[in-house]
Amino acid sequence: MEAFTIDKYGKESELKRTTLPKPEINGKQLLVEIHAAGVNVLDAKLKHGEFKAIIPYDMPLILGNDLAGVVEEVGAEVTDFQVGDEVYARPDQAHIGTFTEYISINAKDVALKPSKLTMEEAASVPLVALTAWQALVEKGQLQPGQKVFIQAGSGGVGTVAIQLAKHLGAEVATTTSARNEELVRRLGADIVIDYKTQDFESELHDYDLVLHSQDTKTLEKSLRILKPGGKLISISGPPDPEFAKAAGLSLPLRLAIKGLSLKVRHQAKKQGVDYSFLLMRAEGSQLQEVTKLIDAGVITPVIDTVYPFAETPQALEHVESGRSTGKVVVSIKS
Repeated sequence: MEAFTIDKYGKESELKRTTLPKPEINGKQLLVEIHAAGVNVLDAKLKHGEFKAIIPYDMPLILGNDLAGVVEEVGAEVTDFQVGDEVYARPDQAHIGTFTEYISINAKDVALKPSKLTMEEAASVPLVALTAWQALVEKGQLQPGQKVFIQAGSGGVGTVAIQLAKHLGAEVATTTSARNEELVRRLGADIVIDYKTQDFESELHDYDLVLHSQDTKTLEKSLRILKPGGKLISISGPPDPEFAKAAGLSLPLRLAIKGLSLKVRHQAKKQGVDYSFLLMRAEGSQLQEVTKLIDAGVITPVIDTVYPFAETPQALEHVESGRSTGKVVVSIKS
């Protein structure tokens, strides 16, 4: 099968097209022929080696964290899927690799594809939708009438998180550029801050929840807009001790992470708010709930550009540029 891989970590590391053996499956897995793959900022961070201490991979490494495709083979212990099913998924973090034609994937990480979406549209969903779900529903426990600040509303996570938050009955504020204001309002944003001309800290007060995805300066300002007892959930870091413990990291790594997050945790405690880090996980059962929302018209994916498989490196460069609106997708089987 054809695949795009890296041989080493680093910003200068190149995605190379190569031929690899078709994967085999065990009793709990599915073999999925991939029709389309989503491209994420996470792929760039993994390529750069930002998570190599937390999630070690063997080289060569196939990148890619989203897929939509068709089940070609079913493991002996799998009862929820059959050959020919159209599915989508975010593979488990330890077994990524969707910039390729086939993947062996644990059946518990997979969900049936929303019937109203194309393969390309479906491939854009899993990682960002699971991130939004785990931040807003699972960790944030967002309630009707609460106020949530979702940073970077026109990005991949932001476009889904705004729609999910409105479905949950929250009042939504977000940041974006003026050219994307109409888009985020259409998705459900009540308050839109132009990050180029406005300071959100001056505009927003007494928020219940912040979904943070930006830099350290923005993180510190975001803590100050929360009401006492409010929560900030970060998907860009720094990781916190709770995450390190749950991930089963070594003692030296846990101590290092404790030190890295000390300042922000101290600031949060001083202001009477909660800080936590989220590295989303694969979860087919949650993705099934997302499927229901998509098929009901509650969530609609936003696609920036679809690249052919041969241009996977250019698709990743597009995402790294930070100029995409919604998601970038690679079409593998047209």
